[in-house]
Amino acid sequence: MKLLRLLPAILFGAATAIAAEWHPDTLFPDYQARTVDQGHDYDGTVRSTIIRKQAACNDSRKGILYVHGYNDYFLQPEMGRRFTDSCYHFYAVDLRRYGRSLSEGDPRFDIRDMSEYFPDIDSAIAVMKHQGIDTIILMGHSTGGLTTSLYMAQKPDTAIRALVLNSPFLDWNQSKVQEKLLIPIVQCIGRWWPRLKVMPGDNPEYHASGSTRVEDGIWTIDNDWKPTQWPSINAGWIRAVDRAQDVVQNHPDIKVPILLMHSDHTYREGDRKSLRDSSDTVLDVADISRYGRQLGPEVTEATVKGGTHDLVRSAPGIREATYRTMFDWLDRKKL
Repeated sequence: MKLLRLLPAILFGAATAIAAEWHPDTLFPDYQARTVDQGHDYDGTVRSTIIRKQAACNDSRKGILYVHGYNDYFLQPEMGRRFTDSCYHFYAVDLRRYGRSLSEGDPRFDIRDMSEYFPDIDSAIAVMKHQGIDTIILMGHSTGGLTTSLYMAQKPDTAIRALVLNSPFLDWNQSKVQEKLLIPIVQCIGRWWPRLKVMPGDNPEYHASGSTRVEDGIWTIDNDWKPTQWPSINAGWIRAVDRAQDVVQNHPDIKVPILLMHSDHTYREGDRKSLRDSSDTVLDVADISRYGRQLGPEVTEATVKGGTHDLVRSAPGIREATYRTMFDWLDRKKL
């Protein structure tokens, strides 16, 4: 049944993306965007959005494809500009029911299997290839790091030459009791009652208001696309994440070189509040290291001292260290 749901996107998603028109991005005017019709699923129509900024280097045939995390979307324009300044064409995808891809009344982030995001990635890759890019570096943050790792483990595209992971969500950051008992129970429930709310939230559906906020005096955040109160989480989402983590934790054997980046510290209850701005407040960096190093035969681990969960949104000096780590690694890999 899952294959039947995905078939329209598999057959037509990439072609639709190529035929669509680019338009100035609604949030970052120096970027362009286009939507991709991805057919229908259990919640109705679905679409993804491709965002791009092209490098001025006319002969460049290399590009970055970025996949965001949970309760997120592409919101780091500085990152794209850093790559285009270094002759990489930059592309990002707002996955179905996230960010620019949300439609009025959409159940936010609803998913049954993480592989349902594969057509969204496929469409972006098809567009990049159509525009002459034949060396692609796939990059994922948090849940996007889980999605891209699963993608590379199960159906890697030959144009993808490397995988860059920014604090990937490779394991739950919960107590042993929750991870060994509670999550497996919810995972089983999710098979039969995927819409059952297991973590209530204030924003179960998407309704546009048009309001924005500025974080750290730098980041312009769309409140509709990244609400401060997380949406409710259903059992189907827990099941999808848990099953994907099971795959990437057990012999994923990703063939391309991997750069695994994470902070040096996980913020814990009882830590002084000042550490929140220099720690991973979402995931356990020990888990990232443990499972990340097993993703493939060629993994380079980089610990970014003082980094936050999204390393490219850390303090200015930490962001510089993060970019230096990425570009030095790409240079060593001749990518």
